[in-house]
Amino acid sequence: MITVYGASVSPFVRKVLVVLEEKKLAYSHMPLGPHDQRDEFKSASPLGKIPALRDGDFAIADSMAIVSYIDRRYPQSPVYPESAEDAARAVWFEKFADTELGKPILTYGFQTFFGPRFFNHPTDQALADNAIKVELPPLLDYLETVANEPFLVASRCTVADIAVASMFMTLQMAGQTVDAGRWPKLQHYVAGIQGRPSFKLCAELDRKMLAATG
Repeated sequence: MITVYGASVSPFVRKVLVVLEEKKLAYSHMPLGPHDQRDEFKSASPLGKIPALRDGDFAIADSMAIVSYIDRRYPQSPVYPESAEDAARAVWFEKFADTELGKPILTYGFQTFFGPRFFNHPTDQALADNAIKVELPPLLDYLETVANEPFLVASRCTVADIAVASMFMTLQMAGQTVDAGRWPKLQHYVAGIQGRPSFKLCAELDRKMLAATG
């Protein structure tokens, strides 16, 4: 049985959960925070980062490594395209989402929502404003130029869409949405991916966790 460790409010955990849902694989989910001290988690994630995964005797951490493993181990409904060109583009968008797009979104989210709510961390408003007003808009400008189809790569939902839309769900949790007046194609694209059943399930997990934590 596959076990995923990590709270779904993390965009990286969410990415893994959506991939499992898209592939219709059975799994169990342990919504742990980073650096949890349980032995089964520490053995799967030596650095204490989420997500981590255990599948029988195999364990691995990091969302990119996990998704790569899942797609090779369980090839039905692949989330990486078949052609070398499309597979490379999918990996590029996944990396773009996890790093370039993630940097301002996670900075803003931590400063305005996650930090104050979960870690008693005071908001650095200047840092939050710089992330949302200076760092993020050029990245959205770029995505507006490529969000011309229902999917970023190939003709089906891939890890590219899952990684990008997952990061925007984190932004939405922090109270920000894509401005449809400024980035209309991107807003339509994100809404379409997040309307998939796999994302709706994760959105419900997030709502339940936030409700439980007050």
